[in-house]
Amino acid sequence: MRKIFASMTAVSMAAAVMLAGCGSNSSDKKTTTAASTKATEAATEKKTEKETEKATEKASEEVSSEEASSEEVSSENASSEEEASSEASSKEDAAKVDENAKVRVIDINLTSEEYAFGVDKEQPELLEKTNEFIAKIMEDGTFDEICNHYFGDGEPVMVKSAEYDESKDQLVVATNAGFEPFEYMKGEDYCGIDMEMAALLADYLGKELVIQNMDFDAVCLAVGQQKCDIAMAGLTITDSRKDQVTFTDSYYNASQKLIVAADDTTFDACKTKEDVEAIFKTFDSKTKVGAQNGTTAQFYVEGSEDLDFAGFDMTLVGYKNASLAVQDLLNGNLDYVMVDAAPADSITAAINSL
Repeated sequence: MRKIFASMTAVSMAAAVMLAGCGSNSSDKKTTTAASTKATEAATEKKTEKETEKATEKASEEVSSEEASSEEVSSENASSEEEASSEASSKEDAAKVDENAKVRVIDINLTSEEYAFGVDKEQPELLEKTNEFIAKIMEDGTFDEICNHYFGDGEPVMVKSAEYDESKDQLVVATNAGFEPFEYMKGEDYCGIDMEMAALLADYLGKELVIQNMDFDAVCLAVGQQKCDIAMAGLTITDSRKDQVTFTDSYYNASQKLIVAADDTTFDACKTKEDVEAIFKTFDSKTKVGAQNGTTAQFYVEGSEDLDFAGFDMTLVGYKNASLAVQDLLNGNLDYVMVDAAPADSITAAINSL
């Protein structure tokens, strides 16, 4: 009986120990689980915080990008509005000018030609020195500066002529001072691209400048007869003129253009030289075209084998200068005027400003 009781007691005590052990493991597990849960929650919170921060940063960047884009669009819109306003203003100004215009230039080149100076055939040294001079002013920018006096914002330089004196070392220049902007007069002084070049050429040669003003068709003749040393008059290089002078290297590319009355729409649809000439071919001798005597315009209308111009059936009316021709156009005595491009712009600008 005691053995049985002792055995039962031992069993009871063993069970109690086992239960105590079981209770201790369960508590540790709960503690570990709780700690793990807190760590997970903390990690989750930290991850959430980082994701939130990233999302906030991204949102801020998107907002900034949108604001920048909005500013760019606003700036572009403002710029476009300014350009549109400026363009509208320019059109208004052009419209005002057109309202007051009496004549206008058809902006299509009808020819392609080169200007050069015509030197006395008996003076080869003058030809050589003049070509050196042309090359020099082309290279150092002097020629561009001269052109800016007439085509840009510069001011023309007045050129004075000395009196002819055989006893002096002079450069005698033949010109026709009615061909603005290449040669023209203001009071007693000469102006123009050719005249400024003449003054510089005389300095380059160490000579005194003498300018002799004459009709255009007498310019090359005067040099050919040794009455003048050089012709400087917006001369187009032609074979017929080579019979009288020796041409220098060319210094300017030119073309012929048509001047019409401001309200004449005959050539408005024309885009090319061929378009204009197609209309010319429909005209007969009743159509009158004014031009300066002896110029390319005259040869273009009448025809010239030398310049390879076929000519037209229109009637050519010659004048001492193109300005007189344009005045006759305004008086209703001509249908059109033809002249070199640069003088065409100068003449129409002068007449429309009156």
